[in-house]
Amino acid sequence: MTTQNNPLLQEFDHAPFSKIENKHFKPAIIKAIEMAREEINAIATNADEATFPNTIETLEFSGEKLDRVTSIFFNLNSAETNEDIQQIAQEVSPLLSEFRNDIILNKALFEKVKSVYNKKDQLDLNTEQKTLLDRKYKAFSRNGANLPIEKQNELRDIDKKLSKLSLDFGQNVLAETNKFELHLTDENDLKGLPESFNEEAAQAAASKEKEGWIFTLEYPSYLPFMKYAENRELRKKMALAFGSKGFHCDELDNQENVLQIAKLRYQRAQLLGYKTHAHFVLEERMAETPEKVNSFLDEILEKAKPAAEREFKELENFAKDLDGIDQLQKWDAAFYSEKLKQKLFNLDDEKLKPYFKLENVIDGVFTVAQKLYGLSFKEVFDVDKYHEDVKTYQVLDENNKEMALFYADFHPRPGKRDGAWMTGYKSQYKKDGEEERPHISIVCNFTKPSKKQPSLLTFNEVTTLFHEFGHALHGMLGDTEYPSLSGANVYWDFVELPSQLLENWCYEKEALQLFAKHYETGEVIPMELIQKIKESANFQEGMATVRQLSFGMLDLSWHGVDPSAITNVKANEDKAFERTKLFPNVAENCMSTAFSHIFQGGYSAGYYSYKWAEVLDADTFEYFQQNGIFSREVANKFKTNILSQGGTDHPMTLYKKFRGKEPKPDALLKRAGLIEK
Repeated sequence: MTTQNNPLLQEFDHAPFSKIENKHFKPAIIKAIEMAREEINAIATNADEATFPNTIETLEFSGEKLDRVTSIFFNLNSAETNEDIQQIAQEVSPLLSEFRNDIILNKALFEKVKSVYNKKDQLDLNTEQKTLLDRKYKAFSRNGANLPIEKQNELRDIDKKLSKLSLDFGQNVLAETNKFELHLTDENDLKGLPESFNEEAAQAAASKEKEGWIFTLEYPSYLPFMKYAENRELRKKMALAFGSKGFHCDELDNQENVLQIAKLRYQRAQLLGYKTHAHFVLEERMAETPEKVNSFLDEILEKAKPAAEREFKELENFAKDLDGIDQLQKWDAAFYSEKLKQKLFNLDDEKLKPYFKLENVIDGVFTVAQKLYGLSFKEVFDVDKYHEDVKTYQVLDENNKEMALFYADFHPRPGKRDGAWMTGYKSQYKKDGEEERPHISIVCNFTKPSKKQPSLLTFNEVTTLFHEFGHALHGMLGDTEYPSLSGANVYWDFVELPSQLLENWCYEKEALQLFAKHYETGEVIPMELIQKIKESANFQEGMATVRQLSFGMLDLSWHGVDPSAITNVKANEDKAFERTKLFPNVAENCMSTAFSHIFQGGYSAGYYSYKWAEVLDADTFEYFQQNGIFSREVANKFKTNILSQGGTDHPMTLYKKFRGKEPKPDALLKRAGLIEK
């Protein structure tokens, strides 16, 4: 295939999805690596003295074509994959890993970067330039540039293996999710399930030319089933299937992948002179060390555990009184929690869903962004997209300046991985007097519209949409010189602040009244329901907090230690969960084998960051509440000091510029009802 015939190698602004075929990816990536390699060699062999512009800035803007092509490819591998794409991923990932190592271990290039770094105090650099120089130098020094050649070769080998193992892990989880279906033909088995939900399950069955109803492990199917199905045995069947992904000792088993990934990450850290993978990772985080993370998790656990145990006892007694359940199991949790919540607050997700039509919630999050930051969103229909479900929007500021192109992909399908995430197809940066604006995308898995009704979101899905849109705002409002410092390119334990902050508006009357309108009557959500949403916000918050902390502890049980002696994935997990355990252990289930955040995503030694960022977001929202939740003054300070700044300075420096002080956990603990207000 010639370069001329490959749409990925042409000049384009918007990703040319309609022109791309799977056969284009590998040749485009190989060619883009070649182009990037030439750019790197030009820097390394430049006879002139190394300077900030000819070395650091030129390095920053090298490989632009490779970045664009790989962002399209790997985003599709998450949102619209198939066997061909997965096979290509297996083939190109080692090539990319090798190329990254070729850069990091390029001695001549590192010498040039190092010479600029060594004279940084004599250079007249602004804060962003200093940060870029520091980041570029550390990209080399923290990844083996100072190692002798035989150790560098060892590092290359480890990185190649890790790249493949991570892909294998993710493909197994997706295959396990798609493989399982609960096919029911007896209407009695549907007892307790909402009619609209059953209709979707009937459609799922019909689409496979089967009678009855099909339920799957995709979130919009799995979560409501666990919450409403009265048949305890069927809930158990679903829970065991969901909890045992990658844990069947078959061709999709992830146990060996988990052990290998953890051990190789440890070996890599040791090679680089770090005690563990967590020590390596946390050096470039706000938390700094595993000891600080453990201390942070312990502090929150100490406050949350008594509340969690009280809530669990209450739930246990409730299930016993209601249905004579002697031993509460994990497959009972969502079901009896929902029943108890209805009893305490008379609040049922099915009562709320009519007020949360997807299109109205989208309008709502757009209106919140307009009130806070002056943004407007105009749907456009002339932009290429990778699936008909995707919506595209032009994002404008108050002066009609284009701020971003925004893609939104809301519904599950077989080629899409579980969960919700924000990503990008093009970075924001400024170069040669021109400003490039970003292309940002959010991907979710919300209930699809049916023949009888539109897509109606659960309240949890509403907060998910706001969460991902908070990430998107971080990307859209970037205002930096350099792409690698723009938007969400920040320390990992700072990245969740904008996303978790925006969730707070979902609980506020002023915000809900803007968009929570009944999809049939147009009636604004009644005050009594808003009041119940607020009252129930802390329902089982102790249990939820302990659950989140347990995931952070599991993460560190793999990455904050020498894992060489670990031979049994399940045994290690059970030990990690000891201090946070509420429900009886389920022998058939294992979380690690499907814990994509840490074994496929970027959260290894970083899962604690959700809770860490909650401290920041609670402290930030308290500031908004003191001044009005739509205070343009506070919003402008947040935009100026946090959102637009990306990773140009240390997060705590940026936070203190915004807030005037360091955050304390008190606002979070008060909001969660874990300490007195």
